[in-house]
Formats: sequence, C-alpha cells, structure tokens
Amino acid sequence: MAAVELVLLQRVEKLGQMGDIVKVKPGYARNFLLPQKKALRASKDNLARFEEQKAHLVALNLKRKEEAERLAERVGGLSVIIIRQAGESGSLYGSVSPRDIADGCEAGGLTISRSQVIQEHPIKMLGLSKVRISLHPEVSMMVTVNVARSTEEAERQTRGESVGAAAEDEEAALDAALAFENGEQPDVP
Repeated sequence: MAAVELVLLQRVEKLGQMGDIVKVKPGYARNFLLPQKKALRASKDNLARFEEQKAHLVALNLKRKEEAERLAERVGGLSVIIIRQAGESGSLYGSVSPRDIADGCEAGGLTISRSQVIQEHPIKMLGLSKVRISLHPEVSMMVTVNVARSTEEAERQTRGESVGAAAEDEEAALDAALAFENGEQPDVP
C-alpha cells in the first residue's frame, strides 16, 4: 500500500517537527495522526491553510511548551509509591501499567493521562525505576517509581536498603556474625 503524505501540526517523536511534510503508512495516519489532530493530509488546500495558521500554531506551541517547562520545574524529582503483591524473589504478580503510574502521579500532585507515561519496558520487579513523563512533545521529565509490598518496604527502598528474600538472608547472616563476635553460642539442633 502506498504511503500517505501529511504535514505535521506539532512535533511528533521519531517522525518530525511542526511543518514537516512526511510520508507514513496509511494506518498510522488514519488511526493516530489525523484523529489526534497532529497532522493534516498534504493537499494544496491544507498546505495553504497551514501556512496561514502557522504563526498562530507556533505561538500556541511555544506557550504550551513554556507551561510544561514550568510544571516540570515545579514537580521535578517526583517519586511515586506503588504497592503491589510480589513473590519471594521480588517478581510482581503482573506488572505496573502506565495507568498505575498516572494515578500515582495524580496522588503526588501531577495530573497526567496514561498516554503521557513513556515506559521503555514493563516494570515487573520490586524496586526503584525511572519512567519518562511527556508533558509536551518537546518537554519530558523523569519520575521515580517505587514498587514495594508495603509502605514500610517502600521507605526502606527509598533509603537505599535492599528488600526481599536476599535482604532477609543477608540480615540473618549479619545477626549470626554479630552474635558470634559477642561470644554467644549458635543454636545447633
């Protein structure tokens, strides 16, 4: 199938900047770019209309970008705690979805939609992860996602302590070593 020629109305990641004429697959144009009002078909009429509105679109884009930058500065370093059930090895029963992260950000004072959460890979383990939040096509920020079994465990992870079965084994070995140094006899059955 032939590619569709479009003119972009805003920056689209991995595609182009505002005003660029790009060729994309028909499904991408029909299902994403056109319904989201991110592009117009590159006909003579649409190109002429775009040139007339270009100054207005650039000014509107600049205003939105500045608002997004101020928001990123205000809530920079946001940390989100997500409580999930997990196995002994620290692997989750399921994964943390963009919806979960968006809900956690909203609880932290940042109202975003799940489509603004950019996950490189799904979160399937307990621990701290960095996730990118796209506030504007040209502005993004990093949010720390703390996945834990309980709020106490989340606090320990934030302080840098390891959690899970391996951490409990390390604590038991450390307790035994301290008891041996103090002259106590180990319990032998």
